[in-house]
Amino acid sequence: MRLHSSSASSWLPAILAIIALLTAAGCVKEPEAQHLLTVPSPVAKSETESRLLFGILYPMAHPFYEMITQLTEQSAEPLGIDLFVKAPDEVNLEQQIRMMEQMIKQRVDGIAVSPVDGDALAPVIDKAIDAGIPVICFETDSPGSKRLSYIGADHFKGGELVGEVLDQLLKGRGMVLVESGFPTMTAQKQRLEGMLQYIESHTDIQVLDIRYNGGSEDQALADMEIMIDGHPHFDAFVSLDLWSASSSILVWKAKGLNRDVVAFGMQSDIKEAIHNGQITSVVSQNEQQWGEEIIAGLLAAAHQKPIMERIDTGTRVMTRSTVDSFPDIARTPSQTSR
Repeated sequence: MRLHSSSASSWLPAILAIIALLTAAGCVKEPEAQHLLTVPSPVAKSETESRLLFGILYPMAHPFYEMITQLTEQSAEPLGIDLFVKAPDEVNLEQQIRMMEQMIKQRVDGIAVSPVDGDALAPVIDKAIDAGIPVICFETDSPGSKRLSYIGADHFKGGELVGEVLDQLLKGRGMVLVESGFPTMTAQKQRLEGMLQYIESHTDIQVLDIRYNGGSEDQALADMEIMIDGHPHFDAFVSLDLWSASSSILVWKAKGLNRDVVAFGMQSDIKEAIHNGQITSVVSQNEQQWGEEIIAGLLAAAHQKPIMERIDTGTRVMTRSTVDSFPDIARTPSQTSR
């Protein structure tokens, strides 16, 4: 009996020590688990926790932006990121402001916006930033706001490249018709200024007429009819906006014209038009990169990591020999956007 009692007494300290170690281990792990739950990282999230939701806000609804949405979805989906995509039916600053306010109220995890007017949208961008929602601009900028980054091209340099393309096509001389969307929209204004400065400084090219369609393809068609009738001996047509590029394809098909067309900005229907000869060259803003850069920037910002203030996607000339390098994007409705 005494031997049994002595054996039990000798084991008791060991048992108590094991219990103490297990208790201590539990106390160490508990704060670590709490810390992981507070880190906004997809790795730390369980399947039952909410996915990141990024807002994408365009200046207006247009097939060009449907293409950008699909490219953005291709980058977002593998990372388990949802998109909340909004756009006014037509270019409308007030609607864009209301849509951004809606995203702020919904507490999205980040916003990427192409501002109708960077100065006017700055207070709303600042409101989102102050609410802890990262904001980046793409295509057009709001440099006076607290936005974290701008993704896109230098539009003045893009306009200069349009002038250079005209110089090469027309061998330094000829007559040109120009169509744009809005005279006050910063990006389109800068493109026009860049083009005019180049051709005035380096060529003898004459600009016969410049018209603005106000974001209407019907008006763009009417403008082209008037300009072509008024200047039948023109040598080239330049489109500096989304609407007149698509309209020019219809006009060139209907009239069987063989004059050069230079457009700014790659779109789904332009790729086919280049192959068919309705459009000669397109100055692309490397739009195929926007989606990846948007998701990478917002994801880093959502994780409170530093991002570059300026991501210049540059511009390049697309012709029949190079246009197939641009991805094929079908005009289909967004599947993961909500």
